[in-house]
Amino acid sequence: MASTVFITGCSSGIGAAAVRHFAAQGWNVAATLRQPGTARFEQGAGCVQAFALDVTDPDSVDAAVRQALARFGAIDVAINNAGYGLFGPFETATPEVVDRQMRTNVGGVFAVTRAVLPGMRERGRGVIINVASLTGLVAMPLYSLYAASKFAVVGFSQSLSHELAPLGIRVKVFTPGAVATDFSGRSLARTFEGDGGPYADSIRKAQAAFGANRGAAGNAMTPEQLAQALYGAATDGSAQVLYVTGEDAQAVLKARHELGEEALLAGMRQRFGLGV
Repeated sequence: MASTVFITGCSSGIGAAAVRHFAAQGWNVAATLRQPGTARFEQGAGCVQAFALDVTDPDSVDAAVRQALARFGAIDVAINNAGYGLFGPFETATPEVVDRQMRTNVGGVFAVTRAVLPGMRERGRGVIINVASLTGLVAMPLYSLYAASKFAVVGFSQSLSHELAPLGIRVKVFTPGAVATDFSGRSLARTFEGDGGPYADSIRKAQAAFGANRGAAGNAMTPEQLAQALYGAATDGSAQVLYVTGEDAQAVLKARHELGEEALLAGMRQRFGLGV
């Protein structure tokens, strides 16, 4: 009997690539997204079924999980991939902007995890994979709220791995570096309007540095490469929790190990032109 994976955020990028990769390996795929009609993968392949899901709505999450269970019988692996980037100063973020970021990037992970756990616990097995970011290990300038959300996902995953291990459920968290998606385009929101007022100079410098990084990012992972890594983690049978993926992410963590935390942060401020 084929295994089943439940994936959030499948409209494009990493999620859509994961749908295609798991399906190619013969898995049943419950592909979830806000509007199933926008899916960029074949839904009629037999093992792929799209379900409407808004991760910020607990009722929507519960309904999607119930529908997936009715369709496939069980969920063996859940991949929490839905989320979006938020760039800009913390001070200019309204309470509504803060709330939306946390409800999506953190609350969505909580809601889906809570919904799939009973079935996994009853069966005595399962894998939960949360997609965080390198920014969940080393915070980048002007991504304070995004970093907070991804640090939360990493901490949640690591702690949850302890409490679920005795139940036969493995928890894993990915902290990829640059991935060739539309993260800096359609998926990136801002905390500010106009030029950012008193933060305009810092915003301009940060945007220039990030732009230069993207221009030189020949080592950015493709969504397909990350999807392959997600599949590997889902099937490796190991107790490994943290997966640092991408040459850039590994280089940053190596630098932190060699230089120390404070030296790394100071170097980052200098690189972005934000030093005092």
